[in-house]
Amino acid sequence: MKRPASTDPAGAGADVSSSAKATTRAKTAMKAAAASGSPSDSPAPRRAARTAAEPQAAKTEKDSQPDMASPNTAQTAPQPAEAERDTLPPPGPRPVLPQRAIAKAETFKPGDHVVYPTHGVGKVERIAAEEIAGQKLELIHITFDENRMTLRVPVNKARTAGLRKLSSRKQFDEVLATLKGRARVKRTMWSRRAQEYEAKINSGDPMAIAEVVRDLHRNAGQPDQSFSERQIFEQALDRLAAEYGALEGLDKQGAIDKLLDFLKTE
Repeated sequence: MKRPASTDPAGAGADVSSSAKATTRAKTAMKAAAASGSPSDSPAPRRAARTAAEPQAAKTEKDSQPDMASPNTAQTAPQPAEAERDTLPPPGPRPVLPQRAIAKAETFKPGDHVVYPTHGVGKVERIAAEEIAGQKLELIHITFDENRMTLRVPVNKARTAGLRKLSSRKQFDEVLATLKGRARVKRTMWSRRAQEYEAKINSGDPMAIAEVVRDLHRNAGQPDQSFSERQIFEQALDRLAAEYGALEGLDKQGAIDKLLDFLKTE
């Protein structure tokens, strides 16, 4: 007969005691972790933190991106170029500038006072034939004492260049009558009027130059000229006085004083 296995009451009690101690230590560790507020190794708290952070990150990314769903946003605020274009005046017709007057065919000789459109009054020094670039040309040498300049104009191109002799006294009487007339200022932008005035001055036509002097002149009690108006006025007056002085045998300042007297006469 087999002998029944004997049980060891002391060993069984030791195993129960060890298990109870391990359970107690685990509970103590969990309580300590909860009390200290340190993150747990359990995945549940990490999932909760990630779930709470994802909506905030999505909101931040959405705010940083432009709103592509509302096309009217860009249209409500005009771009700087569009705003500047809207402030500019509407385009209008270009100002009609006077063409340079083509002088009639004239014969020049040394000592003649002549008028070149863009330089004013000069004096023919000599007419001589010269060879330029293998071609023999007959050139008119014109000196401008005020500018200390000498201009050479081919004889066959003098008419198309606008070179002419001084106006006659009868023609200049009409010029002086224009100075006494009433100013005719167009209601256009100053930049366009300035272009017209400069074109008239460089046309060499004394009548057109007189119109510039008349329109820009200011009598006592009228608003003062602007800086650019004053510049163009003096340029036109100087050009007109040069021809008037050469015609009447006056110096430049004496001719200017005479013209200003005509401007003051009503």
